[in-house]
Amino acid sequence: MRPSRQRRLALLLAGVLVPVTALLLGPVTPASAATLFSDDFTDGNTAGWSKSGGSWGVVTDGSPALRQSNADSDNARLFAGSTGWTDYTVQARVKPLSLGAAGQVGLLARASGATRYYRLALLSGDRVQLQAVNGGAVTVLASATRTVTTGTWYTLAVEVAGTTVRGSVDGVLVGQATSPLIRAGRIGVQTATATASFDDVLVRDGGIAPTTAPPSPTTPPTSPTTAPPSTPPPTTTTPAPTTVPPTTPPTTPPATPPPTSPPPGAVVLVVATDGDDADPGTLDRPLRTIQRAHDLAQPGTTIAVRGGTYAPTSTIKILKDGTSYHPITLTNYQGEKVVIDGQNMPYTPGAVGSSIPRADRGALHVEADWWRFIGLEIVHGPYGIFGVDTNNGSYERLVTRDNYESGLHLQGASSGNRIVDLDSYGNRDPRKNGESADGLAIKEGSGSGNVVRGARLWRNSDDGFDAWLFLSPILIEDSVAYDNGYNYWNLPDYAGDGNGFKHGGGNDPRPAVDHVTRNSMAWGNSAGGFIDNGNPGALVFERNTAWRNGKAGFDVSRSASRLSRNLAVGNTPDVVPGSSTGTDNSWNLGGTWPLASTDPTTITGPRAADGSIPTSDFLRPADGAEVGARL
Repeated sequence: MRPSRQRRLALLLAGVLVPVTALLLGPVTPASAATLFSDDFTDGNTAGWSKSGGSWGVVTDGSPALRQSNADSDNARLFAGSTGWTDYTVQARVKPLSLGAAGQVGLLARASGATRYYRLALLSGDRVQLQAVNGGAVTVLASATRTVTTGTWYTLAVEVAGTTVRGSVDGVLVGQATSPLIRAGRIGVQTATATASFDDVLVRDGGIAPTTAPPSPTTPPTSPTTAPPSTPPPTTTTPAPTTVPPTTPPTTPPATPPPTSPPPGAVVLVVATDGDDADPGTLDRPLRTIQRAHDLAQPGTTIAVRGGTYAPTSTIKILKDGTSYHPITLTNYQGEKVVIDGQNMPYTPGAVGSSIPRADRGALHVEADWWRFIGLEIVHGPYGIFGVDTNNGSYERLVTRDNYESGLHLQGASSGNRIVDLDSYGNRDPRKNGESADGLAIKEGSGSGNVVRGARLWRNSDDGFDAWLFLSPILIEDSVAYDNGYNYWNLPDYAGDGNGFKHGGGNDPRPAVDHVTRNSMAWGNSAGGFIDNGNPGALVFERNTAWRNGKAGFDVSRSASRLSRNLAVGNTPDVVPGSSTGTDNSWNLGGTWPLASTDPTTITGPRAADGSIPTSDFLRPADGAEVGARL
């Protein structure tokens, strides 16, 4: 097949793009981070790519993915894009399948020839390197130690701007360096004495939200030698339900997310419970409030919040833009537990039948672009996080629980947002009798490039995930939604819907939107597992699992959905297909589907050290069939 229209147009525009370096003087608008190229290989071919060595093809690896399958090839490369590209970011999901002793799997930027490029490489021996390659000469620009496990997906990103080269893995900075070697070139993927899968390749002018590196305990962000003691957060409990449905699995509080901190040289403002907003925000003289830190921040600033509970009396307003190469970061300091408690804010809860003024929605209220929110726990707010007209945000390893509306809610003209490893639970809305509070909502708006990965959404009064009236496709992967839609709070006239994943909807005629959901699970919800909610679009459902939901496991009766290799067991009924089409789903294959495990403890328990959902045999077919999600 020919490259997509978007890909062809990006190649035509490559010669007239504004250099990113000219954009660093001020905030970046969504238009300044245009997509130059993207390929998720769902077309089943490598059109638009050129090969140099190796055995390349498109296979199914949870979803369609690019595969290099020759382990003996010492330099297998595939290139795409324009040799005239200069300043951009390339990002891709990469899964090493085998790694020889000297093996590597890499992502390439500014490939000006077959052996001249910048490379971010996963290496055997649990190493990752950012390299400059010039023929047979390889210069290591930066390196880091991190676990590299075959069979595991990693997100690699390389940014090139002027003479600066920067690389990250899973949002963690490997390093950056100055290198004048190559000024322009294509992107590429590569293996050497290795096999690997590649997916979701994305190239943007102006960059993808940059990354951070773990802070060093011996090198604080500022010069002081002593740090103020952190105040431990109070113990909080979720209100106990009066009745628990029989499908409710046990839950264990999530682990504290791992630490992250700013890139080298970035400005840091420290906030602590015993700080003073008249102080400069250093480690020994921290600020007291996150709002004051926001007001002082500029593009590139990191706001590092010491452990403790912060209970402001009004919503924290995030209104100041970062830029593509200099986002603003709000993060917990050194992995300390930070709780933002909105109980003292207005509308906690709102009166029955009332509305919340837009400016008061959210313990964190976001109307800005290019922000990163990392490792925070947001509770008891009038919404946990509420974002409107916000672009290129990164929401990483957050907990949004027990709020008086949805845990995390984005709406309006919002694009390019990444929600990774979110835990959102116990959210309810007394003012609407439970009918509105979702774990995660991206609704009532539009904007391309919004992605959800690794979310766990449970015990919310309405739905786990809701895309009501969002007019642009959303990608959901590797996520779970369970036990939603039950009245744990004794709300009168309870009206919660109780779906796991709700894919759109609206007033008739309902908009057609082609959302994509892969490798995700829905179980024990009071209503459906995965539903189109009247969305007539061509939705895609690949390798998902629905188990013991109160209504249909997959209700796609009013859409033109395409379903492949999904598993449905014990739902009422398992599928309502309508005119949607499907192949290799459990209901197409027929027979009974005994499961290897119906114990969700591993998946619902503490997260892994890297923030991911731990792997288990939960809801996998007992016979090992390649059907359903793999978490």
